[in-house]
Amino acid sequence: MLVYELYTFDPINGYELTGVLPERRKNPKRMTEDSVLGWGRILLGGNANNKSIYFKKVTLDNDGRILWVNLDINSNTITFQ
Repeated sequence: MLVYELYTFDPINGYELTGVLPERRKNPKRMTEDSVLGWGRILLGGNANNKSIYFKKVTLDNDGRILWVNLDINSNTITFQ
């Protein structure tokens, strides 16, 4: 199962895990960064105000154990995907 761990960032608290969003869409063309971030903003509501939102793709097995984590390292910042 694919889930997205949602993180916010602010200068005072740094990165904070703020939610987990399960992927339920069957069509991979609909699984875009913008759609995940849009759902993340809806999920987090007021907690996302004035904060950057990042996400990390995590693949879980049927028992909830992490099988795979995708991290993308950008030259300027670390972005979670």
